[in-house]
Amino acid sequence: MSQARDHGGNHWPMRLFKNRVTRPGPSARRRVVAQLAAGLPVLPILPVLIVSVVVCVDLADGAGMIWLPLLAAGPALAATTNGPRGVLWVGLLTVVLCATLGTRDGVPGRELTAVLSALVAVALASGLASALRGRRERVLAAVRSVAETAQHALLKPVPATVGPFQVAVRYSAAAAEARIGGDLYALVPTPYGVRLIVGDVRGKGLPAVGTAALVLGVFREAAYDEPDLLAVVDRIERSLARNLGHDDFVTAVVAGFPQAGHLEVVNCGHTPPLLVHASGRVAAVEPTHPAPPLGLRALTGEAPGLHVLPFTDGDQLLLYTDGVTEARDRGRAFYPLTEGLERHVSHEPAHTLDALHDELLAHVGGRLHDDAALLLIRKPTLSDSRVPEAAVPSATVPSRRPRPAAAAPPRPRTWLRAADST
Repeated sequence: MSQARDHGGNHWPMRLFKNRVTRPGPSARRRVVAQLAAGLPVLPILPVLIVSVVVCVDLADGAGMIWLPLLAAGPALAATTNGPRGVLWVGLLTVVLCATLGTRDGVPGRELTAVLSALVAVALASGLASALRGRRERVLAAVRSVAETAQHALLKPVPATVGPFQVAVRYSAAAAEARIGGDLYALVPTPYGVRLIVGDVRGKGLPAVGTAALVLGVFREAAYDEPDLLAVVDRIERSLARNLGHDDFVTAVVAGFPQAGHLEVVNCGHTPPLLVHASGRVAAVEPTHPAPPLGLRALTGEAPGLHVLPFTDGDQLLLYTDGVTEARDRGRAFYPLTEGLERHVSHEPAHTLDALHDELLAHVGGRLHDDAALLLIRKPTLSDSRVPEAAVPSATVPSRRPRPAAAAPPRPRTWLRAADST
């Protein structure tokens, strides 16, 4: 009896092991299928479909040599979408099908050998082309990664709120694969209020990027150190005079908000900003003392002037580069930025710039031919920061006597530290 128990007990582990091997569970089956799928190449759908069409036509016609050379389109097309393994598998498929169909149709051996040799050559060349394409794609991905890192170092992301202001930025480089260009922008909270700059460097390519990096570096340092906005512009001018050539310059607008209700603007040969009043009216901020671009003061001897404007609750200021206003449609008409801003202005700067940017791309047909930057800053009103009181159902109020509503204390506004932004 005890032996039977021991004997039966010894068989239980074996049965469990057999059941686990012969009848795998759903998770085990999924693992097996995944391992098999990982070891098999994924055949391109379109090349295989083309090969199938050629095979069907040959089977229906039976002409043999007329249709068999078209099988080379399979590996050639696979090289544009698949890796080398997928291309070689498509090439192997075409060679096998060509040999089968050629034998079936009675194609002479010499002609069939020539077609098979051509298919093998096309498959090998397509596999090499696919390998080179993959290498170029990896190099391009690395270049894009470096460009994105450079963009974040040069054009730092701007938060949605800086000090008491709402802010939004949109930047588009003209080159298809570029992330940065000759346009520049920066916004810095300082002990003297929030200060910002939007500019455009003459030229394109790496020299323009280097000049933009120089201007932004000097601005971020001078904006925090200099109490006067004109002194900030003077430091940028001196730095460019030492480092730029005779034909290089930078157009820029430097603005600051030294105290509540006031706006300071210094325009150095740049397109005038657009001031949006709380009523929705848009007006261009033309410079009272026109000044040359940064880097050319020594040639003209003219110094820029400080333009002081009122900037109250609900007002907005849009700074931009000429890539926006000089964008043309197919009829060579410029993009009307002022009218577009009047159509799309809202209480959310991000929504306003999204609408402007989409309309700008639609105006030019989907691709800009010059770098374009948009920076919109808005002074929110008291109603924007007011929090509505939650409505209390009448069934939850035990007393019939109405309670006096206590005035909620005003919410403190958070200011970003200058050290965090710099």
